[in-house]
Amino acid sequence: MSSAVFLLGFIILFLVILIPSIKQVNQYERGVRFRFGKFRDEMAPGWRIVWPVIEGWQRIDIRVKAVDVPDQEAITRDNVSARVNAVIYYRVDQARKAVLQVEDFYYAVSQLAQTTMRNVIGETSLDDLLSKREQVAKKIQTIIDKATDPWGVKVESVELKDIILPEEMKRVIARQAEAERERRAIVIRAEGEKAAAENIAIAAGRLSKTTGGLHVRTLQTLSELASDKSNTIVFVTPLEVLRAFEGIIKKFK
Repeated sequence: MSSAVFLLGFIILFLVILIPSIKQVNQYERGVRFRFGKFRDEMAPGWRIVWPVIEGWQRIDIRVKAVDVPDQEAITRDNVSARVNAVIYYRVDQARKAVLQVEDFYYAVSQLAQTTMRNVIGETSLDDLLSKREQVAKKIQTIIDKATDPWGVKVESVELKDIILPEEMKRVIARQAEAERERRAIVIRAEGEKAAAENIAIAAGRLSKTTGGLHVRTLQTLSELASDKSNTIVFVTPLEVLRAFEGIIKKFK
């Protein structure tokens, strides 16, 4: 009887210890297990046993995380102050390193991103920062990814969300854009005038070589002017044209 009670008590004690020792690791997680304070193994998804007292473990989420980098005040290579904010997408590639190599990888990645973004902006001119945002973001990603590789962290991408410039600089850029548009308008107008002058020269040359061409052009101009009867028009006509009119009138008479 005593042995049966002992056995029952042992089974109950074993279950009391075993049930709390069962840990569930989800599909999107990895578990890092320690035994007597030393790293033992990395636990895959499923039910795993972590013995109390002698073992401990830490749960690591391996899904992609988004870190919102707050506004960073930096001076570009051409001495222009700019505020830039960004978002970084990364994931834990090796849970073991993320636990053993860095105390808080989430905080560490955030601080590294802020520092790297300020350094890269300081090496970039304002024009490149505004027109080549993807290249600047790629450069930031490469630097952060290389620095976080020993931590078992993989940086997926970096996106620059907004670039805020001082109001004075915005007005300067607006004036520069306006001046550029005026320059293009003047160039286009000059090219149009040049093309028109060339066409007029060609037309004048052909009219001068054609018999009666100038007379026909003169009559066409008179016809166009005569359509508006509200104005008095004084038109100088060569004698040859008047004589031609006289000859035509005499023929009709």
